[in-house]
Amino acid sequence: MFAIIDIETTGGKFNEEAITEIAIFRYENYEIKDQLISLIKPDRKIQPYVSKLTGIKENMLLSSPKFYEIAKQIIEITSNCTIVAHNAEFDYRMLKLEFKRLGYSYRRKFLCTVKLSQKLIPDLDSYKLDKLVKKLGIPISNRHRAFGDATATLKLFELLLQKDKKKLIINELIDQSNNKIIKSKFLKIIDQCSTETGVYYIHDKKSIIYIGKSNNLQKRIRNHLTSDDSKSNKIKKNIEKVTFEITGSEIIALLKEDQEIKENQPKFNYKNKYRFFPIGIRLISNKDGYLILKVEQILTSKKYFHFFKTKYEAINKLRFWIEKYKLCENLSPLSNGKKFCSKFHLNLCSGACFKDENKIEYNKKVNSLINDMKLKHETFLMIDKGRNINEKSFVLVENDEIKGYGYYELNHQINNIKNIKNRIVEIDHNNDSYSILNNYIRQNKHKYIIEL
Repeated sequence: MFAIIDIETTGGKFNEEAITEIAIFRYENYEIKDQLISLIKPDRKIQPYVSKLTGIKENMLLSSPKFYEIAKQIIEITSNCTIVAHNAEFDYRMLKLEFKRLGYSYRRKFLCTVKLSQKLIPDLDSYKLDKLVKKLGIPISNRHRAFGDATATLKLFELLLQKDKKKLIINELIDQSNNKIIKSKFLKIIDQCSTETGVYYIHDKKSIIYIGKSNNLQKRIRNHLTSDDSKSNKIKKNIEKVTFEITGSEIIALLKEDQEIKENQPKFNYKNKYRFFPIGIRLISNKDGYLILKVEQILTSKKYFHFFKTKYEAINKLRFWIEKYKLCENLSPLSNGKKFCSKFHLNLCSGACFKDENKIEYNKKVNSLINDMKLKHETFLMIDKGRNINEKSFVLVENDEIKGYGYYELNHQINNIKNIKNRIVEIDHNNDSYSILNNYIRQNKHKYIIEL
């Protein structure tokens, strides 16, 4: 859980300032669970330059509560939370200072979105909040007021969580406490999981040991912790905590899962560490110039037009294509080794097996299959569901290569390539990611396509 905070102060000498306004969003699983927004009446004057910057004047604070009157609310809304703020050292210092004046020691973990932005979005000209969010297409209003700046910081933090592919933030903050009652621990883990679509991360005491995706995260975690197969038993033996990221869209969950398994190499993700689709179909020519469909385990040096998880899936799809496009079984792994393929006598093959069908005409049919397997556009946005009713997600494909994904609420945030690229979480384009997207679009699971 996180508490996104912004604070305005009176200004003045170091450690002599006082808080004049505070905004706190208690944030969990991409939802604001609670919030506190309040002006605060300080026991000292506001510096003139601060009033000019924030617009907060002393007469505005006459009926506002003093800090001690809302101190309990601040403690409660930030309990078990990590403080998140832009230039967090300042906001956290001010909270500790105000509580110290009340004789209370206030301690929380904290994260700074300035430092996180420098790590995850390097090489920008400025990391000041207004310039940074403008660069990223994040709307901001009421600048230098607590609510406006906290809202912008929240949107920025959401984007940073998306870009944190190696889970540096989560790994830094993970609670490594060990619950002695295993059954109780499992129930607590399950109860804390969302029922939304997303990617989940199973941790042991030191690292992520398994990454998966689900359209119902809680149900999938329950399956892991109640099943009796070999992998589930290993997970149950090692599990300390589950974290997750809601994606809203299934395609983003699929792409994130594939990318992050390859990057993090969790020890219990046996199958997908290197290739999600290890079997491919490619074209070769025989001595007579006819195109042959070849199924094999993927070789890095070869080019394939379609990919599969298993050879069984590839052969089944091949049977479907041969019938649909009236191709010859003998020019594929389904060859019976005889002069006539089994489809010829059923009038489903035009005789390419014994060169009765012209190779040019036959190869046209094969190329028709290849073209049908390609995506219709070279550069486009695929639009899908977001994480809430006001949001949509997108995947950017440029020149037939997947560049990344992101989220937006306003159309101007994706009205040109520059704005889009400022918002995307980059992913590696490879056979797996392309196949995942291709299959998703072919199954018509997305909302719509915007050609660019």
